[in-house]
Amino acid sequence: MAGKAKSAEAGQMRYQRPHKLKYGKWGLIFIAPFFAAYAVFQLYPLIQTFYTSFFSQYRSMINPTEIFREYVGFDNYVSSFTQGHLLEYFGNTLLLWLLGFIPQILCSLLFASWFTDIRLKLKGTGAVKVILYLPNMLMASSIAVLFCKLFAKQGPVNSIIESMGGGTFDFLSSEWGIRLLVAFIQFLMWTGNTTILLMAGIMGIDPALYEASSIDGASAGQQFRRITIPMLKPILLYVLVTSMIGGLQLFDVPRLMTNQMGGPSGVAKTVIMDISAGITGSGDIGVAGAESVVLFLVAGLLGIFLFRIMQSDDAKEAKANKKAKKQAMKAAKGVQ
Repeated sequence: MAGKAKSAEAGQMRYQRPHKLKYGKWGLIFIAPFFAAYAVFQLYPLIQTFYTSFFSQYRSMINPTEIFREYVGFDNYVSSFTQGHLLEYFGNTLLLWLLGFIPQILCSLLFASWFTDIRLKLKGTGAVKVILYLPNMLMASSIAVLFCKLFAKQGPVNSIIESMGGGTFDFLSSEWGIRLLVAFIQFLMWTGNTTILLMAGIMGIDPALYEASSIDGASAGQQFRRITIPMLKPILLYVLVTSMIGGLQLFDVPRLMTNQMGGPSGVAKTVIMDISAGITGSGDIGVAGAESVVLFLVAGLLGIFLFRIMQSDDAKEAKANKKAKKQAMKAAKGVQ
C-alpha cells in the first residue's frame, strides 16, 4: 500500500498543468498574418494620415518627388471648412448614398421576404437571385463607363426616346440627371448582395414564430412588421453600417461619369474625390489628410448613431436591468 501511495504521489509530481498560452498557440499563429497585414496596410496609414494632417505639404512643380513640409497645427482643419467646399461635398456624398440606398433596402426587403415565403410558391427564384447578384460581380468602373455610353447625348437611350417622338435629354449635363444615374448604379450593384444578406437573416428566424402568429390570425404584413423586422435588426445594422461606409467612400463611379469634374456645378463631387485631387494634384497634401481624418470621424459618429438606434430589444432590456441594478446598489449603500 505504501508503494502504491508513493507511485501515485510521484505521478502527481510529474504531471504539470501546461501553460495557458500553449492551448491557443496555433490559433495565435493562424491569425498572426491578419494582424500583420492590418498593421502594415491599415493601421500604419491611418496613423500616418493623422500625422500628415498637422503639416502643410506641397509637391514641387519642377520635381514631383520633392515635397515641401511645414508644421501648421490645426490650420488644415480650419481651412478645410472655411476656405474649401468640404461641407458641400459631404452633402453631395450623403445625398448620393441615400438616393441609392433607400430604394435598395426597400427592394431588398421585398425580394428577401418573397424568396423566403414558402406560401407564395414562387418559381425560378434561383435564376432571379443570380440575375440580381450579377452586377455586384462587375467592376464599378466598367458599369460607369457603360452608363456613360448608354446615356450620352447621342447614345442609345436618347435614340430610343427620339424614336418614340420625344426630344433628346443630356443626362450627363443635368444636375439631377447625373445624381440619379450615380444613385441608380449604386442601387443596381448592391441590391443583390443586400437581398442575400437579408434572406440569410430571415431564414435564421424560428418558423414556429410565424406558425404561432398565423394561428392567432396575424396577416402577412403584421408578421413582417412585428416578427421579421425586429428579428432582422442585427443584419439590418450590418447592412446599414457597411453601406454607410461604402457611401462615404464613393469615388470611382462619379469620377468616371463626370470626367473628374463632379458634374455640373460639382453636384456629384464627393469627399473622396476632393481628397484624391489634393493628393494626386498640386494641392496641399496636409489639407487632404485633414479631410481624411474628418471623414474618419464622421463615419465613426454615424456608426455609433446607427448602433444606438438599431439596438435590439434584448440589449435595451439588459442595459436597463444593469442600470436599475446599479441604482439599487447605490441606494442600498446610502441606507447603510
